[in-house]
Amino acid sequence: MNAEADTAALRRGAAEPQGAAPVAGRNLLFLREEELRLAQDLLFFGYRDFTAVADQLLVELNMGRAHHRVLHFVGRRPGITVGDLLAILSITKQSLGRVLQPLVEDGYVVQTPGASDRRQRLLALTDKGAALERRLFERQRETIMRAYREAGPTAVEGFRRVMRGLMGNEARDLLKLLEDEPQDGGRRR
Repeated sequence: MNAEADTAALRRGAAEPQGAAPVAGRNLLFLREEELRLAQDLLFFGYRDFTAVADQLLVELNMGRAHHRVLHFVGRRPGITVGDLLAILSITKQSLGRVLQPLVEDGYVVQTPGASDRRQRLLALTDKGAALERRLFERQRETIMRAYREAGPTAVEGFRRVMRGLMGNEARDLLKLLEDEPQDGGRRR
């Protein structure tokens, strides 16, 4: 078969061309356009409903998803630098300032200068911020736990692999930063 025939066979979910070495994923039905569009739909709807449970609490506090993201990532990595947070959120310093300033003023986040570089700003949650982040996490935890229980351990590992596969190299590096031990031992102020 030629390349066009191979592509057409792939779209139909047909078997490998005769004599060809198997190619990973070649026969799988989920590679068809309709299945890929379904995956996109699942991501949209899953994200919508996953965030909705936290959005209710955020609205009560006159906050939005940007505030939640800051609380989440500062909570995940106490002592995170403003620069690392900017990289994770992929936003401008000005946009972060609009979200971070009220969180600091309202006593959810504290900023301290870096130990070796006083120009560096390190962020941590206050007790009040940690309590709010915990409430938000607990609302979303139930959604994740239910989905993980229904899917089973093999599907959970598959989900993690797919999500990592959706990330670019920079996002994978940033995820690694979150998975590593906090530099300040996770202390909260």
